[in-house]
Amino acid sequence: MMLLGVIFIIISNLFAVWSPKIIQQAFDMISEALDSRKSIEQGNEIIIQLPDLIKSFFHISKISNPFSSGISDSSTLIEKVISLTLLLALAYLLIAVFKGVFSFFTRQTIIIVSRKIEYDLKNKIYAHYQKLDQNFYKNNRTGDLMNRISEDVSRVRMYLGPAIMYSVNLITLLILAIWFMLNVNVKLTVYALLPLPLLSITIYFVSSYINKRGEKVQEQLSVLSSTTQESFSGIRVLKSFSKEKSSSDFFELECQEFKVRSMRLVKVNALFFPAMIILIGLSTIFTIYIGSLQEINGEISVGNIPEFVIYINMLTWPFAATGWVTSLVQRAAASQKRINEFLNTEPEIINPKEENISIKGDITFSNVDFKYENSGIQALKNISITIKAGETIGIIGRTGSGKSTLAAMIARFYDPDTGKVLIDGQDLKDIDLYNFRRQLGYVSQEDFLFSDTIKNNIAFSGDDYDINKIQKAAKTAEIHDSIKEIALGYESKLGEKGINLSGGQKQRISIARAIISQPTILILDDCLSALDTETEEHLLRNLKKTGKVQTQVFISHRVSTIRNADKIFVIDQGRVIEEGNHKELVKKGELYAELFEQQLVEDTTLKQD
Repeated sequence: MMLLGVIFIIISNLFAVWSPKIIQQAFDMISEALDSRKSIEQGNEIIIQLPDLIKSFFHISKISNPFSSGISDSSTLIEKVISLTLLLALAYLLIAVFKGVFSFFTRQTIIIVSRKIEYDLKNKIYAHYQKLDQNFYKNNRTGDLMNRISEDVSRVRMYLGPAIMYSVNLITLLILAIWFMLNVNVKLTVYALLPLPLLSITIYFVSSYINKRGEKVQEQLSVLSSTTQESFSGIRVLKSFSKEKSSSDFFELECQEFKVRSMRLVKVNALFFPAMIILIGLSTIFTIYIGSLQEINGEISVGNIPEFVIYINMLTWPFAATGWVTSLVQRAAASQKRINEFLNTEPEIINPKEENISIKGDITFSNVDFKYENSGIQALKNISITIKAGETIGIIGRTGSGKSTLAAMIARFYDPDTGKVLIDGQDLKDIDLYNFRRQLGYVSQEDFLFSDTIKNNIAFSGDDYDINKIQKAAKTAEIHDSIKEIALGYESKLGEKGINLSGGQKQRISIARAIISQPTILILDDCLSALDTETEEHLLRNLKKTGKVQTQVFISHRVSTIRNADKIFVIDQGRVIEEGNHKELVKKGELYAELFEQQLVEDTTLKQD
């Protein structure tokens, strides 16, 4: 398609360079007709010299020439000249139509190719983003990720589309037009083209300056977008601290900076077009002045002057576009470099193979150590625990002790620095990652819901869940009654991140989403914190009754959540310091007993209050 586009550009320009020739022949014909009137007035008979284009038409079509007979009066001369002029006008119109058609074909090939490449590139980047691991997203801002898939890809598209199209157009039109001009008169060609390189250089520097100021405007626009996004996302916090006024004032300051930067850009743009018009005007003045002198000397015909003026105007935009195209190329190169940085980033978590296996639910941590790269925190230290299939396990500890990291290890969001995580006795690194995660139910501390219906949020893990199965999962998660109270029930559309729900409702919908697929392993990572004690007890009882989930791992800082677990692991500073059931750990009188006593005191105080 790209090659076809180049061919269409050449054909389009071939038609374009013939247009000035028609104008030249029309002017020359009229000029000769005016001179012939004197001869007729003197009683002479004349024959009109037909333009080359019309001669060719009669020759090719083999139609007899109606203008071959002599003319002896002025009225007949005028009629014949008008007829010939109309024929030339028709030829000019046909050439313009053909040029337009092939220009259309050019855009339907080159521009469409650039759009298809943009489509492929965006999909490639997005697919690559899906493969990258947690560390990548911790080390890169969301705004930057968005820019690379939108702004940077758009700049690459502008290079592959308009930049290539205008470059090929400039080269072909330049060659054809200058060839036609040189065939008429070399001296006039040199004078006519003299200001155009200066125009191109001027536009190059002005475009570079415009790009720099344009970048500043874009940077400030990003600041405005980030500010408004944060304000709308955190509107509850703003209102609770009565910070609406200060937030508006800050936004006004950023808008003022945006206005200042935009005005600087507008001022540069204001000089751009006048400078271009002046330089084009100089070319036109040179053409008319030098051309007139040469016409007086008989070196060219009168029709060559408007012919050259049209050629100059025809070349103006391609020359003017060189600076813009150069700028597009520079920006596209920078954008492609940024895109390649991410495309060349290899994920740390790699799927080793594709196989369809069913897991039983045995989990073993064997001497696992893990440190976060971005912070350097040693989250896990020599962890060795065994969880048997079908067991309900509780993991408890103070904030920052490593509980959530342990859960992330089971889901293989991270690989251990040393040691192994085994599933059914097999190293998790050797198991089909995607097949394993489809048999895993994971609810993190951060309750993320999509801006979709409640029904679709619960049925997120698959497309074949009917409403009965969705409602059953909601009932197990103790959210069914709350959903029925909402106006549209399960068809209710949630706001961004489920903002129109309470914290407890979001947690329970997240749990319903995890359990609807009846996973072999269910991990609840401190996701019951927003529930009252009674709702929590009902939910935990429901999960125990299902009998579908073979292995359950509850992670919490609350003893009430994990006290009925078959086995409890107590973690402190990345190490397992205690393990056993609730009664055994209370008897030991160590950290677990301390946490239990603290929460008993808190619960008693709350009841008294």
